[in-house]
Amino acid sequence: MKLSILDQSPIAVGKTAHEAVQATLDLAEAADKWGYTRYWLAEHHSSRTLADASPEILLAAMSSRTNNIRLGSGGVMLSHYSPLKVAEVFRMLEALAPGRVDMGLGRAPGSDQMASYALQPGPNTFPIEKYPQQVYDLMRYLSDTFPADHLFSNLRAMPAAPNWAVPWLLSSSMGSTGIAATLGLPLSFAHFISQDGGPEYVKWYRDNFEPSEWFDKPRVNIGISAITADSAERAHDLATCRHVMRLMRNKGLEMEGVPSVDEIKAMNFSGADEEFIEQQRAKSIEGDPETVKAKIESLAEQYETDDVIVLTITHDYAERQRSYELLAKEFELSGEGRVEDTGTIVEADKRT
Repeated sequence: MKLSILDQSPIAVGKTAHEAVQATLDLAEAADKWGYTRYWLAEHHSSRTLADASPEILLAAMSSRTNNIRLGSGGVMLSHYSPLKVAEVFRMLEALAPGRVDMGLGRAPGSDQMASYALQPGPNTFPIEKYPQQVYDLMRYLSDTFPADHLFSNLRAMPAAPNWAVPWLLSSSMGSTGIAATLGLPLSFAHFISQDGGPEYVKWYRDNFEPSEWFDKPRVNIGISAITADSAERAHDLATCRHVMRLMRNKGLEMEGVPSVDEIKAMNFSGADEEFIEQQRAKSIEGDPETVKAKIESLAEQYETDDVIVLTITHDYAERQRSYELLAKEFELSGEGRVEDTGTIVEADKRT
């Protein structure tokens, strides 16, 4: 089993965004030693609870503090940016961490409507309908394979490098799943966002995958929400903190950070609130290490993959580290599989 980490750099109540970023760097160092395969960073904007708006910058810092773990975005919200700029960002990251960079791409905004508007260089510069073309152009920049008669055929994404980031299209619906199949690219399915029909979507992707000049066969990983602790009771309490965050966001009342277990226990919830919390609990995996391992393996079997990315959010950063440490021990992680075959990907440009 390849086990990896998705980090949204959560800000705890009473802590600062700066502390959240430092906690992310500390966890990446530990994950490298524990044998995790990948460390992916999410992109969120104008958020009170999530600190990372620029995963590419944090990944650059992370490259100097890790040695073997793959580093990637989970993901860069391509709808905000120029494909050329994103290609050059990831070529630079590949220069900093050769052979261990993943490029997760998402079409969701990672923000509210106003933040999305503010991020665009002009009104409706990159509408969602252009996302497939953006992905296609990005792949052309990375592989230097624009047709000779194309407007951009003489452009070069810099710096030139012998290797380049492995692309993954992030999906929680049929939309991006279909794009990944059509373009012949790897798929990362966010089970923690959408549980309904997930295995069916992934099966459709495999059945309809069109081999590309970059990849000759489908490739899948899944993202899940999971937490463990030294006891099932403690894991239950820790998980409830994230569920309450989602409850408040659902009510339009974003909290000022991840609440503590004590704060949650002091709150009063209506019957409808309790029902919502339990619905969220059903979407995540929690319990003692043995139970969590069994549930992760069962879910991976449903998706027919051995590549799982785990999202864990807690108030206490030490308890988040402890959860990942316990999982690493339970799965007996060794770091195997970190060097990835890139299929039939074309050789990168070697110009100096």
